[in-house]
Amino acid sequence: MTFSDKRAPTGSEFSVLKNARIVLGREVISGHAAFSNGVIVGVDTGAAPQAGEDLGGDYLLPGLVDIHTDHFEKHVFPRAHVRWDPLRAAMAHDAQIIGSGITTVFDSLCVGATIKNPERREILGPMIDALETAQAAGMLRAEHLVHLRCEITDPDTAPLAEENIGRDIVRMISVMEHLPGRRQSKNIKAYIERRMADSGFSRSVVEKETQELLNRSDEVSRIVRPAVVSLAHAHHLPLLSHDDTELHHIDEATAEGIVVSEFPCTPEAARKAKEHGMHVVGGAPNILRGGSQSGNVAVSDLMAENLVDILASDYVPRSMLDSAFMIAADEAFTADLAEAVRMVTKTPAEVAGLADRGEIAEGKRADLLQVGLFNGHPFVKRAWRAGQRVL
Repeated sequence: MTFSDKRAPTGSEFSVLKNARIVLGREVISGHAAFSNGVIVGVDTGAAPQAGEDLGGDYLLPGLVDIHTDHFEKHVFPRAHVRWDPLRAAMAHDAQIIGSGITTVFDSLCVGATIKNPERREILGPMIDALETAQAAGMLRAEHLVHLRCEITDPDTAPLAEENIGRDIVRMISVMEHLPGRRQSKNIKAYIERRMADSGFSRSVVEKETQELLNRSDEVSRIVRPAVVSLAHAHHLPLLSHDDTELHHIDEATAEGIVVSEFPCTPEAARKAKEHGMHVVGGAPNILRGGSQSGNVAVSDLMAENLVDILASDYVPRSMLDSAFMIAADEAFTADLAEAVRMVTKTPAEVAGLADRGEIAEGKRADLLQVGLFNGHPFVKRAWRAGQRVL
């Protein structure tokens, strides 16, 4: 790709970034890139033929694409029992997102409640309203889209999903099941101990409560899950399965037309997902910690078998940028920087149906990051979204 032999576009919208280590889809080159009217118009090696901004040898990356972050809710509830205004929370969340190099984020909002988080039924609508309002007003620097995480054990999930799935900002949907002894929380004894500590109830009370919860939830999920899957297909949205653990979870997902296994908890589930042609999403914090915070499979072990296609931030926004550079620098991983960056840019964009971004290539949207490196730690110096400087 080159623009050195073309007449440069005129006007203030044309920009050149030169003297950069540019991370392309398959390689890293030393050179320059140009964009005009929000679109990349050329990439080439060597010195730029036109005047431009000197990046001083820093990396030039595509803007990161995060298909799963729970972080917005953490700003709505900055402390236990403290509920923050959703519009202000959205702006605080956005500042952390763009500061982490994420130019496109799928805010993963819970649809339905769990025994620990009953408030999720009532905050879903206001959180989406806040994102729509702030984005329309130009208050947000990253592009925010919504990933509906549907808790299939709540009877209110299906009507809540139906109420919100038609909004233009909603672009992805997943099915999840947060229950003791299931999927992510396989250790039911540990759950009972935590529930006793949180509630102050006796063991016998918690054990009875837990069994009643499981019995009731099984009945509910048999109705809610197919309803949510049907909604996703009707609206032509990418559909994900959350925390696959057993082999039958993959069988169920593929029978439903689910194309992504998000955060599989065991290597067996991840292997079977890949065998069925599914994309596998790993948590970037898992990479940085060296293992799962909940005692499940380490993403590094999955990567050793080439089982991971995408890394998402999950609960730490800047973990995506850190993990990409860590993977490239660590000999324990086989991926180079271009491959690692694809896991947080091009591949998630493709899975989300966003073919216009995720790669530094001619014709792609000019979502770009200038990234410095200090003692192995990447940091974002500047960011552009659709050619506009946003950081």
